[in-house]
Amino acid sequence: MVKKFEKICNDIKTLKIQGAENVARAAVKALLIKHDKESIKKLISLRPTEPCLRNAIKFVFSQSSLNKGIALALEHFDNAQKKITEIGSRLIENNMLVFTHCHSSSVVNILIKAKKQGKKFQVYNTETRPLYQGRITAAQLAKAKIPVTMFVDSGARIAFKKADIAFYGCDAITSTKVYNKIGSELFAIIMEKYDIPLYIATDSWKFDPKAIYGTEEKIEQRSTKEIWEKPPKGIKISNPAFEKINPTLIKGIVSELGLFMRKSFIQEVKKAYPWMFK
Repeated sequence: MVKKFEKICNDIKTLKIQGAENVARAAVKALLIKHDKESIKKLISLRPTEPCLRNAIKFVFSQSSLNKGIALALEHFDNAQKKITEIGSRLIENNMLVFTHCHSSSVVNILIKAKKQGKKFQVYNTETRPLYQGRITAAQLAKAKIPVTMFVDSGARIAFKKADIAFYGCDAITSTKVYNKIGSELFAIIMEKYDIPLYIATDSWKFDPKAIYGTEEKIEQRSTKEIWEKPPKGIKISNPAFEKINPTLIKGIVSELGLFMRKSFIQEVKKAYPWMFK
């Protein structure tokens, strides 16, 4: 059982398990194996910049028993995903060109739902270096028979200058910013010039209440080997995993709580999940 716990931790750390919600799900299930203080601390340390994992664990231990907390947490993720999918799919209309960056299960599910509703549209997405998560998005959309064209990251302007709407997932939302994969704000700035509305599709458990109280907002730096395994001497490499997106660039946030602007979204989170702020 200990080996199974360590495998989950390793899979999260090495990105074999990708996506904030998938990571949180895996961590919650790992609590069935080990849930002493050191194990909890280790799970949280695996993705210190992603609040979904922390919030999920906090929720589990806010319940009357471990098993109940785990069951309700997993139920939350299932129900939230259904609501996000339904709300987000309403934003897609026939003959739209949709742009997306990186990989988000919420965004993919929204697009698949819109397809099942009989809507005809196409998707442009970016490869998302250095780990190419955009390939996951493209493969999943192609499997669902949704027309998809993938561009290199530096070709993003060509990809979205004809787009009608854009969707991102996100890794964290704070009182001042939204965080998503590196490149997200760069693209959002240019999309604003083309009047392309950008929506964030996310579980509200990705809100980080600690940031409200002044906790330093950190950006995870990934291994430089992801970019260049053996660079010549004298070369410094920066590999930030995420970047901040100015909320003024975002049209709305689609969560299980509804479709809101960021400030209204935060107020809704406070109402729905008071335990998150204790």
